[in-house]
Amino acid sequence: MVPGPPIESMFTTAPGLNWAGPGDHWSRAWATETLGGTAAPPAAVSSSPGSAQAPTPRDIQLIRASLAVVEPVADRATAHFYALIFLHHPEVRALFPAAMDVQRDRLFRALLAAGRNADDPAGLTEYLSGLGRGHRKYGTLTGHYGPVGECLIAALERFCGSRWDGETELAWRRVYGLISKIMIEAAESAAKTSPPWWQAEVVEHRQCTPEIAVLTLRPDQAYPYRAGQYATVETPWWPRVWRHFSFASAPRPDGLLTFHVKAVPAGWVSNALVHRAAPGDVLRIGPAAGEMVVDHASGADLLCLGGGTGIAPISALVEEVAEHGAAGRSVDVFYGARRRGELYELEALRRLAGRHPWLSVRAMVSEERVSSPEALAGELPEVIGCHGPWAGRAAYLSGPAAMVRRASGALLRAGVAREAIHHDLVGELA
Repeated sequence: MVPGPPIESMFTTAPGLNWAGPGDHWSRAWATETLGGTAAPPAAVSSSPGSAQAPTPRDIQLIRASLAVVEPVADRATAHFYALIFLHHPEVRALFPAAMDVQRDRLFRALLAAGRNADDPAGLTEYLSGLGRGHRKYGTLTGHYGPVGECLIAALERFCGSRWDGETELAWRRVYGLISKIMIEAAESAAKTSPPWWQAEVVEHRQCTPEIAVLTLRPDQAYPYRAGQYATVETPWWPRVWRHFSFASAPRPDGLLTFHVKAVPAGWVSNALVHRAAPGDVLRIGPAAGEMVVDHASGADLLCLGGGTGIAPISALVEEVAEHGAAGRSVDVFYGARRRGELYELEALRRLAGRHPWLSVRAMVSEERVSSPEALAGELPEVIGCHGPWAGRAAYLSGPAAMVRRASGALLRAGVAREAIHHDLVGELA
């Protein structure tokens, strides 16, 4: 919450746009080989008839029916899809992580999201545009979309069985044509103004608990974001494995970025950041994303719930309100953890509350006995139901997915409008 001493910015000497290729600064920093000129050249998304046509209502019906058939065997279908890609286009294997289990799951969730939103053009465009921009950091090029589409069609045909026919294939070609068009246009538009990723040097690594660390990073060039958003992070120890982390502070004058990271079981990136990263290490950061930002024009009072390291974006939001000016609004923060020792950000929040009368901070612990006013006893979703009233509030929730879902339900029962509840369950995003 309280910025440390200023650190010299690299912005004045950084290139306008970074790039990946033989001999680039990023490859030297990681001492890794890059994909030097082996990617497929730009090509049409698909040369198949009907690929440029918008999907019809009948197409959408067929897409959803075929997805329902494939869903029970999604793991096998997606494994077959990637096997086809790597067999026929081995040059793209370097774009993917060594372990493909998470990647396979993400693919089918993305297909399900596209199928479910096919009749919602605005929602589909927003979702796919984000995917298109995000795929830039993987090294995805326009020329990759055509071959990927053909492998996808082949995998679906195999696992749809008797439900697959010429009409279903044409429907998928139309939908995939639309999907790839939106993603390509979003990626090409983003490429005009921002890099696909930023290099960021670790300048501070603070161990708050045995499993939680606060990392401060210095990006190689100006990094735009809003308090409440998140970014994907990649480490040199697990190339091509990206994980989401929320920014823990509002944008700072010195351009530094702060993340709170908890090492989770089997969490490759989180464990590397908590137990291995040190000042001087170089990470990669994808573009900022997420819609959990404060509307300063609304003036609504805020209710902020942070569980565990989910307090990071809540702290950033509170900082932004303090910098922007509360303008008569009040802000109530509920900070939950399993044990008192995990409330690593509590003192910083309470110091901020001591300077701003509009801010109230309450802590709660679910697995230890505590005495008031040190903290409240219980789990965050249940505790907020005992306080209030919350009707008319704008609510911001961050933490484990189960906590966010339960807290959302408690707030709805407490009279908070559904559209006033903001969260980013980034662990479930493709």
